[in-house]
Amino acid sequence: MEVKWKGVYPAVTTKFTEDFQLDIPAFLHNLEAQIAAGVDGIIIGGSLGEASTLSFEERQQLVEAALGMGHDNIPILLNIAERRTQDAVALAQMAERSGAHGLMLLPPMQYKADDRETVALFKSVAENTSLPIMLYNNPHDYKIPVTIPMLEELASVKNIQAIKESSRDITNVTRFKNAFGDHYQILCGVDTLALECLAAGADGWVAGLVNAFPRETVVIYKLMKAGRTAEALEIYRWFMPLLELDIHPKLVQYIKLSEVATQLGTEHVRPPRLPLIGQERKDILGIIQAGVDARPDMEKYAAL
Repeated sequence: MEVKWKGVYPAVTTKFTEDFQLDIPAFLHNLEAQIAAGVDGIIIGGSLGEASTLSFEERQQLVEAALGMGHDNIPILLNIAERRTQDAVALAQMAERSGAHGLMLLPPMQYKADDRETVALFKSVAENTSLPIMLYNNPHDYKIPVTIPMLEELASVKNIQAIKESSRDITNVTRFKNAFGDHYQILCGVDTLALECLAAGADGWVAGLVNAFPRETVVIYKLMKAGRTAEALEIYRWFMPLLELDIHPKLVQYIKLSEVATQLGTEHVRPPRLPLIGQERKDILGIIQAGVDARPDMEKYAAL
């Protein structure tokens, strides 16, 4: 299956039971809602998917469960964010053996690699799999930028095809497009900047709050691509207090609580993350409930 790198790609949460085991039925329940809403791909095991707490075997189990749903028109991607290059390569090869359709690839974790070292990791993974790859540019959180000179060096690597742009600098969309045209597809990775990035020419949106509000996310994307900016903006303004939950260190807990409110998930997280308590929990539940109470009607966009 060809990964087109356009549209909405949920970075899905990983569902757990109360005793911290994978909850595959809850995981698949959410994926079915994403697909029914019209998303264009699924990304498994990202930061929002609590990647750092997942074993190699669990990531394989999640990929195989998603593929087992039988939605042959929806690409399934595995995130790779590893300390060791050999582990990143092994994950890429496992994903390909399991039938995944693509990868999202981060720079080295923990070690602050320089440009040469980061490019070498990207090349090592790309050379050891035929799967298409989206690089993840998030220097805000991971401290290693993916720069234009690095992308120039990688331009001959055929299966590096897209960039998840999460630098929080919207002008990077224009910089990348000016430098490379459509050689790399650009997907916005920050929920609170999605409309702005799409207006600047981004090809897609790797979304977080889509886990709880899939239809609204897809509608905003489709309206923007149809040039119906005023309608998209109206939904986006309603959405913004919820989208801001995506840019906090506890985004996993916040988004999982949102999924509970829309009956698309559970709030169980793996330590060291802990469930929210006290005033913080009340505050976040208040934001979520206010959003649910004012949720716009999506029925009029059924034909999109």
